[in-house]
Amino acid sequence: MALRVGQKAPDFDVTSSSGAKLKLSDFAGKKNVVLYFYPGDFTPVCTRETCGFRDSYAELANKDTEVIGISVDSDESHRRFAKEHGVPFELVSDANRRLSQSYEATGLLTRLMGKSSRVTYVIDKKGYIAGVFASGLRASVHVEGVRNLVAKLG
Repeated sequence: MALRVGQKAPDFDVTSSSGAKLKLSDFAGKKNVVLYFYPGDFTPVCTRETCGFRDSYAELANKDTEVIGISVDSDESHRRFAKEHGVPFELVSDANRRLSQSYEATGLLTRLMGKSSRVTYVIDKKGYIAGVFASGLRASVHVEGVRNLVAKLG
């Protein structure tokens, strides 16, 4: 089961496929953070979800919100995926699945497949989980849920 709204979000310290260092604590007091975990680059639902966040990125950024996509795919796969689809935000390779485990983005089937589950967290500027969206096959649940919630956050 996913972490719950109101809980302190686990901190992370990762490097994105573009080489950017990302730490949750660096966003504290400045930006909300959308962490979306997805099973894999270049798959139909994951591509729809990523393109949905891409298309909403300017709107989210204007509301002091950063988007970060996470899957077990390699940095090279992420770079190709981002280039092909014009992704303006960071993608993180979680090959060891530590971040996925920390955010409980794992399930029996995804563990067996060596992937992350599709789950999205909205973390507010204070570092608390403000929203959790989990729908395995409906990317729009994640994107629209995030857009609606971020519109309500300060």
